[in-house]
Amino acid sequence: MATIDSSTGNDSPHNFICGVVEGFYGRPWTTEQRKDLFQKMKKWGMNSYVYAPKDDYKHRAYWRELYTVEEAEHLTGLINAAKAQGITFYYALSPGLDITYSNQKEITSLKRKLEQVSQFGCMAFALLFDDIESEMSEADKDVFQSFAHAQVSITNEIQQHLGGAAIRFLLCPTQYCGTRALPSVTTSEYLSTLGSRLSADIDIMWTGPKVISKVLTTACIEEITGVLRRPPVIWDNLHANDYDQKRMFLGPYMGRSPELIPLLRGVLSNPNCEYNANMVPIRTLAHWANCSIDANTNANSIAAEIKLEQEGSEDGDEDTPICINKHVYHHRQALREAVAEWLPEFAIEKIAFGPIAKPQPIVNIAAVPIIPIIPSVNTCMSLTTTTATMNNCTTSMASGTIPTVNTSQLQALADICTTISAENFNPIPNPIMNSLVSATKVITNESIPNPIPPLVSSNMALPSEIPVTTISVPIMDLKSFGDIESENSKLALEIITKEYNIESNESEINSTTVEDVKNTAAIETKINANADEETLISNNGHKNNMKDGAQTINEDNNTNVTVDDRDEHKELTNGAMSIEELSPNNNSETAMEYTPEQETAPSTINSENSSQQHQKEMNNIDLGSPNQDIDVVMTDESSENGAMQVESIINHSKNEMVVELHTNSDDNLTVDDLMLLCDLFYLPFEHGSQALKLLQEFNWLKCNAPVLIGLGKNSSQGARKGVVNKSEYQEWHGHAQKFNNLCERVGQLARRLSQCNNRELLHDICGYVWDLRAVVGILHSYVKWLALAKFPPNICHYTQGSYTWFSNGWKEAFMSGDQEPWVFRGGLTADLQRLIPIDNGNDLLAYRPPTSPTSELYTIRPYIESDKDQIRKICHKTCKDGMDCSELFPPDLQTLPADKLVDPYLSLLPEHCMVIEGEPGEVLGYACAAPDIKIFQRRCELEWAPRMRRKYPPKLMNSQSSIDSFVKTYIQSFYQFKYTLPDLVHRFHPAVMQCYILPMCNDHSAPKRLVTALLAALRASGSFGVHVCINTSDHYLNQFYTKLGFAELNQDSANNHTYLGRTF
Repeated sequence: MATIDSSTGNDSPHNFICGVVEGFYGRPWTTEQRKDLFQKMKKWGMNSYVYAPKDDYKHRAYWRELYTVEEAEHLTGLINAAKAQGITFYYALSPGLDITYSNQKEITSLKRKLEQVSQFGCMAFALLFDDIESEMSEADKDVFQSFAHAQVSITNEIQQHLGGAAIRFLLCPTQYCGTRALPSVTTSEYLSTLGSRLSADIDIMWTGPKVISKVLTTACIEEITGVLRRPPVIWDNLHANDYDQKRMFLGPYMGRSPELIPLLRGVLSNPNCEYNANMVPIRTLAHWANCSIDANTNANSIAAEIKLEQEGSEDGDEDTPICINKHVYHHRQALREAVAEWLPEFAIEKIAFGPIAKPQPIVNIAAVPIIPIIPSVNTCMSLTTTTATMNNCTTSMASGTIPTVNTSQLQALADICTTISAENFNPIPNPIMNSLVSATKVITNESIPNPIPPLVSSNMALPSEIPVTTISVPIMDLKSFGDIESENSKLALEIITKEYNIESNESEINSTTVEDVKNTAAIETKINANADEETLISNNGHKNNMKDGAQTINEDNNTNVTVDDRDEHKELTNGAMSIEELSPNNNSETAMEYTPEQETAPSTINSENSSQQHQKEMNNIDLGSPNQDIDVVMTDESSENGAMQVESIINHSKNEMVVELHTNSDDNLTVDDLMLLCDLFYLPFEHGSQALKLLQEFNWLKCNAPVLIGLGKNSSQGARKGVVNKSEYQEWHGHAQKFNNLCERVGQLARRLSQCNNRELLHDICGYVWDLRAVVGILHSYVKWLALAKFPPNICHYTQGSYTWFSNGWKEAFMSGDQEPWVFRGGLTADLQRLIPIDNGNDLLAYRPPTSPTSELYTIRPYIESDKDQIRKICHKTCKDGMDCSELFPPDLQTLPADKLVDPYLSLLPEHCMVIEGEPGEVLGYACAAPDIKIFQRRCELEWAPRMRRKYPPKLMNSQSSIDSFVKTYIQSFYQFKYTLPDLVHRFHPAVMQCYILPMCNDHSAPKRLVTALLAALRASGSFGVHVCINTSDHYLNQFYTKLGFAELNQDSANNHTYLGRTF
């Protein structure tokens, strides 16, 4: 067991350094959070803290600048707070970006800066030379023999200047891990020079074989110890998450045996950016440091004491606590103890300010090198190319050559949720941040330039190949599936033709080829990638259109969308399946074109009343701000001494979040809830047990769904006869119930989290939970749809997908630790997203969390018969380009719009309708579709239109001469059918859909999730492209579908129709 020294003096070098390094990229922690950390560290027996936030104002970008009086007060307060808790406060500086090692003025600036901090009471320091160019300037080349000699010279001089052996001193080298060591750890001249020439009183930091090392072994520690001639201090990035916007890590400290402790100088955890997400990582590290035996490696000797991996709770988890010797470390036992200690934190009343925002800067990129994926927030990523090192293995690594994979293929594997085209992408540097001018906020100032270039604008080259475990990736054969789709279409049409003796025009059914798909992809590129999901159900774009003149709408990315005004004196003609508004003087008896693919409703009669009414209806929608991810603000002015002036972000009297005490036991978080949370966001190379169950259960249900329609797992005869095997049927539904329970637990966790009193903690983790809950909801809706058993026999061919957790080699590569974890981007959320049976849907899976936590959890589910009346009402309230259409119809014909627009789908294809449900039974929106529009049209003519003719007889038009001509023509459409669908639209986008959502639905992600669920059902039915047909004058619907990824396919000016579509 290690002896953890908690004093602040320079004691024996054998005292184990154990603590935290705040060394990540992105928003630093606040002063109050650091003080809270010191208290916890003392309680847990830890002893060291390193102040090294990469993006803090004067740590790296402006390292030469001295602290102002205000900043000095905050920093002095931190140093004193650490001393009061017995914590050694290391002040770190990162001058390597632009320092000239041979310039005496630079050395003087460095000394002056550290002298100033020493006057604040600091007695421990660190110089960090990580993530910098390894090339020296010409001036330095004339003075120093090598880069290592330059760093050693300046480090030794600074250490001696500050007090020599009387102070503690750390150095982070440029080659700080095995993959950064050139050419290898044992042969690196750089590391050898550090070991031989650096003062013996200076400790050297090391991350292990990789930047983020899955495992630290005795061999690799002994190897680096021999080269450095001293035991290393491990800078441990196991829980760092600044390289991935979708992941936080709540799993226990593992992959390092406590038996390593005697071989190390210390361990410093560089954890999650979100301070409040670090209870488990730091607490389990403290637990580990006080143990001497590893339960996993000594399982045989302590088998009687530990059975955590085999014995679980009622739901099958392996977390049942048992008595274990206090010197034995078992990661699951440590996790449960840490979670039990974390639970009370959620009940502490704390207020959060501003919208939910991740501390990392938001950078959307696509089609960029995998290494790195998020350029400006990459943990310990070098700005220089590592091509030469990618295939090198240190002697501590397993012998043998690691297979390589083409990086373009791996980019496809890692491409998750990117919606912004890489073309003309200009990376933005991190904003300047300062955590030393406010106790509770991190202040940003965009007026001060950041001298650190974004990583993607550096000279980093992407290697053509990188090592990876052999990955066999199934790639979907678009041509073969297109052929299958075409054959199914023909078969279905054949059946209808024979049944109703209709002549079939076979030329109308076109087969899809790979080349066709490539050609139509060019159309898809017209999608407005700048549209943000927050405006999908917004009123900003729509109600502004009511004003006279061309209106310009500022989208989230400041792209201007020009919307033409509407002529109040011109009656606009709409296409079929929407309400046509013909001029009162137009008594034309021309047959109305009946095209059921059109879900649009009447073009708006721009009367003042209708405009005001619609604006009132849409007022409840909260669009959010394009800059809501900025959680703090700073004035652009500076004081005379350079101090940044803080400006309050909000008016506390109005916007301060109200904290309510929750006494309902059903709303209280439990240890099991937090264990689930930790399993869902476990570790970089591993998903927790309950996360794996989510993946496995859904994949099993998807792969075995054919048993529901008689396609038994082992019986080909049953498949031909369509005989459902009872035992297989029950087995499937048993797995569905297990998956349902898991989904319900995730929803319950999200709801309980949203109601906790600690809003600061909630804001730190809410975004991650929101993303995960959203994708779990989509998968849950798909399983419910599968349970309807309304899919074709060859469903598995349509939904096999590619690059999933279950693809050959994917899971093994993820868990091996051979690759840095940013290669497998997105974590569990991404792995679940990949299981959704749609392609080209990344834009539908990218959405921001709500601006503030909410307990409103909207459910996406299949339509049931009891939803019919509510769906008809929603259609009526929104079908006039998003507005209510009541004023357009006589009182006795108010059912006409819903009968025409949505009833065909509900009557003929109810299985292809999805709804958004708020409170149980409350429908807030719907989306319905038909897999093939031409087959759907024929069914409408044969099965649905006769019923409409009985409901709306011809005499109705003659008996009510007062009704508008467009209403008469509307009724005529039930009697006279004329198909007007461009062949090109049907060829690549045969499915048709419509989607309407009430303004009261405040979940900005709901439209995307609803459409994703519907597209998954269409994909399972053999459709790979969908279209909508709207009136050219319907501005709101045009914007709505554009934000859902639809691109314009065709304009029919003669009929005032615009066709929009997307593939999936």
